[in-house]
Amino acid sequence: MWDDRYADRQQLWSGRPNGALVAETAGLAPGRVLDVGCGEGADAVWLARGGWDVTGLEVSGVALERAARHAEDAGLAVHWVHAELTGAGLAPGSFDLVSAQYPALLRTPDAAAERALLAAVAPGGVLLLVHHAGMETREADDSGFDPADYVWPSMVTALLDEDWVVEVDEQRPRVAPDGGAGAHHTDDLVLRARRLR
Repeated sequence: MWDDRYADRQQLWSGRPNGALVAETAGLAPGRVLDVGCGEGADAVWLARGGWDVTGLEVSGVALERAARHAEDAGLAVHWVHAELTGAGLAPGSFDLVSAQYPALLRTPDAAAERALLAAVAPGGVLLLVHHAGMETREADDSGFDPADYVWPSMVTALLDEDWVVEVDEQRPRVAPDGGAGAHHTDDLVLRARRLR
């Protein structure tokens, strides 16, 4: 499905980093970062340029090829992983930042994707999850998209225990890069949580 979506266009996204990522990482010291659903690599390249050690995770091989080309053209090293989050075999607690910008994570009864996001964050590290506001309450549409099939920030928040502190949990106007799919969404849900131990 995702390969087809990417193959339909020469470029699906704007090529610029997501606004909430730029804003929320401004005060963070660069470390190891996992970019979940990295797409064509705009966030990964931006993070690498800022000194982060980046792992970009993506289910679409078409998107990953584009991302790798962008990083190479910029002279930056990024570790690319072609896998779903739940099947990526990531070492627990290995990232100082886990960034998931508008991820299409499938919901399962055991909350596997939510747990995988949380498990990847190192003690002292940050989970940054950003999604389009209002999506989780929409009805299924004719294209086959049903919000009930996907993970939303509230589902991740519900799993946070005393090992976590929520630093940001809000809806805000979206700073959208010009062009690219998704530009019609006006508000973001932003969840930033820090793992204490």
